[in-house]
Amino acid sequence: MRRLALLLALAITACAPIGRPSATPGAVEVWLTTPDKAALLAQQVSLPFEIGAPPPDAIAVDPAQRYQRMVGFGASITDASAWLIQKRMNAAQRKALLAELFGPAPGLNFSFTRLTVGASDFSRSHYSYDDVPKGQTDPGLAHFSIAAASVDVLPTAKAARAVNPRLAVMISPWSAPGWMKTTDSLIKGSLRERAYAPFATYLRRTVQGFASTIGPIDYLSIQNEPDFEPDNYPGMRLSAAQRARIIGDHLGPELERAGLKTRILDWDHNWDQPKQPLAVLADPQAARHVAGVAWHCYGGNVRAQSEVRDRHPDKDVFFTECSGGEWSTAWPDSWAWTMRNLVIGSTRNWARGVLMWNLALDENFGPHLGGCGNCRGVVTIDSRTGAVTRNLEYYALGHASRFVAVGAWRIASDSRSGEVETVAFANPDGSNVLLAFNAAKDATAFTVVNDGRHFAYSLAPGAAATFRWRGRR
Repeated sequence: MRRLALLLALAITACAPIGRPSATPGAVEVWLTTPDKAALLAQQVSLPFEIGAPPPDAIAVDPAQRYQRMVGFGASITDASAWLIQKRMNAAQRKALLAELFGPAPGLNFSFTRLTVGASDFSRSHYSYDDVPKGQTDPGLAHFSIAAASVDVLPTAKAARAVNPRLAVMISPWSAPGWMKTTDSLIKGSLRERAYAPFATYLRRTVQGFASTIGPIDYLSIQNEPDFEPDNYPGMRLSAAQRARIIGDHLGPELERAGLKTRILDWDHNWDQPKQPLAVLADPQAARHVAGVAWHCYGGNVRAQSEVRDRHPDKDVFFTECSGGEWSTAWPDSWAWTMRNLVIGSTRNWARGVLMWNLALDENFGPHLGGCGNCRGVVTIDSRTGAVTRNLEYYALGHASRFVAVGAWRIASDSRSGEVETVAFANPDGSNVLLAFNAAKDATAFTVVNDGRHFAYSLAPGAAATFRWRGRR
């Protein structure tokens, strides 16, 4: 009878909704997701610590070895995401979703987000904050206005920050205003040299305008994906030499003169071209104003983050965009890739913050105008009812975001490539967090040792678990 009761308790726990973590002394709390979705960030029975010698292949967690300090996890509040939240949800639905995404447990506690400066492909129209008729220019920015952002995006970001006052905000433009560019259009082209100074002022005024509504803007990149010119939505090519000049001669000094603390991140593009940010950081004037490098997932290997950071250990690392989508519909495959490369891989390669792309999209993978027609949001909002579907990215991010606090240190943990891959953190409140993913084809048992104690666990293939416990001192 006792065995039957235990089996029933385990079954109920595996399918339980996300619960509030408790800091149980002397116990290891566990949250589990399995690729068959039988458990989705579901709290399990707590594990006891054991004293004595662990097995020789135990995974060691060492809080004494510290790496980067975390800003957090989250996703971008795009025009599409904000429009759905503001226009396709009622007040009660909107409040509940923002609390679930940005609030503390039982919420996901997202503490990092990204906003677009003007339109991206996930906008219902293409615009900048200083549009003038074709053939005209506005070097004095007389027509500058952030009114478009004030309709949906800034109210959504402001509401998210009200839920989580520690929410860090990054902003990125997809294009300068068309009159600043070689194409006289938001589509394709590069920035004219004579527009370097006006563009820096445009970005400074955007920072100030956004801050007047939602509070400080923490990070800024000068161009999303600067080595790509999309043919049907806003984009702009900027070489490393151009970015170095814009940052070193114009934007950096412009922000300084205005007394703004917004930190500039270079690159904001894929892992496959580490030479690009290295070239910018080789410029002394630009490097003085660059706080770090931002990365995307659509090419290359996550190890590029460490390659650049090893050369410039004084510069921060951020992972700022990756999208799931219908090009990979098999849940186990997308789940494994996201856990291994983004949640674990990017943080093991120095990322202080990790962002997915759209926070929310609708049932038709939009709204969008050009660009990606089958991208997936962290959540899907039904545009007819406001009902929410939580996608695999929700659970992948949640395995870290709910448990890793702002200001946590990434700490040392053993990771077995192709088997049990891990990343660990020490929170300011004294708790330790270990995220483990089983990349093997079979169930894998392992032991975790910390501070003279150890615990044992077994993960199904493709499963992830977050472990949380109090330090002994």
